[in-house]
Amino acid sequence: MTNSIDNENVLLELRELTKKKENWETKIDDVAVKLNENYSDAVKAKMLWILGEMGLKYPIKIETYLEDIFSYLESDNPKLRERSTNALGRIGRADKNLVIPYLNKLMEMKEDESDNVRLAFVWACENIATNAPELFCEKLELFYEMISDSNEKVRMEAPEMFRVIGKRKPKYVEPYLKKLQWVAETNNHRVVRIHSAGAIRITKKALKKK
Repeated sequence: MTNSIDNENVLLELRELTKKKENWETKIDDVAVKLNENYSDAVKAKMLWILGEMGLKYPIKIETYLEDIFSYLESDNPKLRERSTNALGRIGRADKNLVIPYLNKLMEMKEDESDNVRLAFVWACENIATNAPELFCEKLELFYEMISDSNEKVRMEAPEMFRVIGKRKPKYVEPYLKKLQWVAETNNHRVVRIHSAGAIRITKKALKKK
């Protein structure tokens, strides 16, 4: 294991790099090759986050390191599972073909014991669905189930997936409109009601254009 000084130095470098997006394209290799070295989990979490953001801007250049990023979905540390999930979402937003091989494993994160990982899962799917809604059209039931998740933030975010899909593939959300209306009228959480109503509104608007 690297010592605390090494870890702190790398964290400082990563924080500086976060601010200098103009250097990202040339720094992808430098960050990615360190991902599987003996740095602390805090450093690796930061690396996974910035690799996801780099992958959103330069997806082809991140392709070589996808297997390494993906491997952290199996980490014992929930923060690393969360950041790996987020990174795959950002990369998949840029190029769905890069994450399709990892999609089945990504979908398993909906059952993760960590609230933050399940929240990251919803965010990641929203990111990917923004440009590849077809990957989730047959998976909407699980997002409806997540409106009843044990975690408040997950419950708040889950209806947003219907907004993302509803804008792009409204026919697939149409069968859920009555269920979402019930949530919008009866759920005990204000944000869940608002997000459900928003998904209904966006879907109905898209349906009128078809």
